[in-house]
Amino acid sequence: MISSVRGEVLAIHLDHAVIEVGGVGLAVRTTPAALAELRRGESARLWTTLVVREDSLTLFGFTTTAGKELFELVQSVSGVGPKIALALLAVLDPDELRRALSAGDTATLCRAPGIGKKSAERLVLELRDKVGPVGSPAAGVAPVAGAASGSLAWRPQVTDALVGLGFTAKQAEDAVVAVAAHEDPAVANGDVAVLLRRALALLGRNR
Repeated sequence: MISSVRGEVLAIHLDHAVIEVGGVGLAVRTTPAALAELRRGESARLWTTLVVREDSLTLFGFTTTAGKELFELVQSVSGVGPKIALALLAVLDPDELRRALSAGDTATLCRAPGIGKKSAERLVLELRDKVGPVGSPAAGVAPVAGAASGSLAWRPQVTDALVGLGFTAKQAEDAVVAVAAHEDPAVANGDVAVLLRRALALLGRNR
């Protein structure tokens, strides 16, 4: 089991990063918010889990152990594989996901691509008593390091991330336009992680 990787970020793609470990470039799939925090040429550490299939070996990584643990936990539910587990953590951070599961908030869970009402109810039923303690909601979210302050440079990043999650280019572009219409610090600072979650929430309501 590869439980973590640490090394230079060689490349950042729509749904994964390539991290060099011991001279080997490892492709690590992760969430758009995590990808937004990585910088090519800089060192990074991701907590990882290896998913083994008959025809593939896929490494998934997270910036926190809480993200990794929840990714593994939700896959214990029948019908939930790594793709859906990653989609949940792309839309909801670990505390938000635990809070939704603990409270039986199926509407929040349904914001994730691939999660319908029945799947959300099954997740709540099987995991409500297994999730860890839930932290209090954050009063604010700090901008992602390196975000393009005072510009609209975040728009193609968010659009590409949404397409990478399975939305059409039109859906992604419409969601980004709607998010950009709100004048607040997150938009002004180009906070990719926050803006991506807003776009995902909007797309989830409009499904």
